[in-house]
Amino acid sequence: MELRRKLGAEVFGTFWLVFGGCGAAIFAAGIPDIGIGLLGVSFAFGLTVLTMAYAVGHISGGHFNPAVTIGLLVSGRFDKKEVAPYIAAQVVGAILAAAVLFAIASGQDGLFIDGSQAGAFAANGYGALSPGGYPLISALIAEVVLTAFFLIIILGATAKKAAAGFGGLAIGLALTLIHLISIPITNTSVNPARSTGQALFAGGDYPIQLWLFWVAPIAGAALGALIWKSLLSDGADTSELAEGVPA
Repeated sequence: MELRRKLGAEVFGTFWLVFGGCGAAIFAAGIPDIGIGLLGVSFAFGLTVLTMAYAVGHISGGHFNPAVTIGLLVSGRFDKKEVAPYIAAQVVGAILAAAVLFAIASGQDGLFIDGSQAGAFAANGYGALSPGGYPLISALIAEVVLTAFFLIIILGATAKKAAAGFGGLAIGLALTLIHLISIPITNTSVNPARSTGQALFAGGDYPIQLWLFWVAPIAGAALGALIWKSLLSDGADTSELAEGVPA
């Protein structure tokens, strides 16, 4: 029963992240004169994590991201038996959100998703599919570095000696900053589940490039967790994030 509640929280949290963040990019970013642009989309992603961290973080820990789950495992703050179910729940939530976004977009006459265009359906890509035309190596470096810092922030903001009640805020703002940096590079992943749902509906070469947005965020998360564990942790940070974001 407890695991079911955790997985439900991960499905809903990841759904909200993809629906809110990618939905802002699809529906609101490019409207002439009143579009929210890169800044608005960045804040949309940050707000989804911030709101769900406080809404369901006390249930599942508020991972909403396979890379975060694996990073927490590497740091020693998550049970390896729950890794696979968590990742499955996150991917399900992301795909469901992408499906709902597609259904909404399909209500507009003449919907056409061009899978050869950068940023199609808010999907992640490199080379010709990068919003700024950045090559594979640039995308790889960006995703690894940004996910590593994301994990360091998560682990630090939820450590026992961190300021109580501000974990969700710090994590949400970190994701906002990450998007401000990397939307032009990869359209910002740092989250394999988020990338998977959008790639499936964007089509074209997006599913072919999806491997990078699993490998790089997971490698970055593991790196960030190792840096935190070996250099920054004082040994007292033994509580799992799955116990909840400090409120």
